[in-house]
Amino acid sequence: MLQVKHLSKSYSSGNQVYPVLKDVSLEVEKGEFVAVMGPSGSGKTTLLNCISCFVPHDQGEISLAGHDISHLKETELARVRNRQMGFVFQDFMLLDGLSIFENICLPQIIARRPVLQMEEKAKNICRLFGIEKIVDKYPAEVSGGEKQRTAVARALMNQPYVILADEPTGNLDSKSCKAVIDAFLQAKKEMGATIFMVTHDSFAASFCDRVVVLKDGRIYGELTRSGARREFMDELLNTIRTLSDSRMPSGRIDGGDSDDHE
Repeated sequence: MLQVKHLSKSYSSGNQVYPVLKDVSLEVEKGEFVAVMGPSGSGKTTLLNCISCFVPHDQGEISLAGHDISHLKETELARVRNRQMGFVFQDFMLLDGLSIFENICLPQIIARRPVLQMEEKAKNICRLFGIEKIVDKYPAEVSGGEKQRTAVARALMNQPYVILADEPTGNLDSKSCKAVIDAFLQAKKEMGATIFMVTHDSFAASFCDRVVVLKDGRIYGELTRSGARREFMDELLNTIRTLSDSRMPSGRIDGGDSDDHE
């Protein structure tokens, strides 16, 4: 579904060139939930921004559903982002002047979909994520977890090929974090969603099918979940500890564990 081949990206400051991504290659299959972890400065967010083409890369190729999107014009990219990609951000990016329901409908409003079809789809997604009781409220009136579940629902409205999530649990407590991860798992199960998530949180990452670990702009390793979630989290934590950069957060290991989704 998503392929990244030999991706490189550098930033310049004066005469200095700072490589951030160095020959990164990875693939995400349809219906897969994949996380990217790594120390601060390892290139996680830059990788996500390059995949979405918000930041131009220097070398390499990015393919979505078999189509190279690396060199599309901005108008074509805008169409791809609206119809083929869904986005979930750490700070929610909900519009305060719109209700929860209107925020969820926004991608289909931009795509100029028929109103009745759009509203019915939004109602179904709200029921799926258990937020039908807050649809008439505004972002300032709901919790962080509800805001993020709204963001996940919005990201799914156009049935994108892939959801790109940037630290979606970063501003949430353990209970809200678990609610958001449950929303991703439900989207994967009920809608066949493909999710690519950047996170520093080993608790959130332990629910994924696979975790790619970045260090110094390169892929340091890759872990595939084959057994219980808790065992996978221990494996993640052990991998994190082997990194020479001690700035890597160890992630949550408490709270919200009553349902392990084994």
